[in-house]
Amino acid sequence: MTAATTEFDTTIAISDEERATRLTTAGEAWSERLAASAKNGQLTFSASGTARGSVSSVITAGRHTFTVDEPTPLAGDDAAPNPVEYALGALISCQAVVYRLYAQNLGLTIDALDVSAEGDLDVRGLFGADETVRPGFSSVRVSVNIAGPDSNEDYQKLQETVDAHCPVFDIFTNPTPIDVTVTKTN
Repeated sequence: MTAATTEFDTTIAISDEERATRLTTAGEAWSERLAASAKNGQLTFSASGTARGSVSSVITAGRHTFTVDEPTPLAGDDAAPNPVEYALGALISCQAVVYRLYAQNLGLTIDALDVSAEGDLDVRGLFGADETVRPGFSSVRVSVNIAGPDSNEDYQKLQETVDAHCPVFDIFTNPTPIDVTVTKTN
């Protein structure tokens, strides 16, 4: 198992010990904050975007900027992943984070971790061709390939723990209230 790397991979290679230290330190710090006040656990994340080109968007999230586009059959220039691919990417990356966090908490070892996801989408919902078809994914499949010295049962327990605590997994599996405001500007 090896993770795919490209010239766009900006991650910093760290040792297993450094990762364990970071995870432990972060866990301890959050435990202290939450013990002081439950309000310390309330975070707000934000992103903004501007439409560009045919159907692309430039998104800013914190200090990061990225492009979202569509493939040519969906009127795009295929200059970047599309929104549902980013959604799958968000699920994959959140799973990877939470696997590492809870493996550390449970005393399990992860020697290698690769996560992939695929989702089925029927564009009849997107284009309004059939109002009975939802515009989002009808199903999503996640594959987690994990290597380590612990038992299969330990890694199955880890998977159950991860799925119970992964924020993006929760977004995919539970309805989230959304409030939309449209403002006309001149």
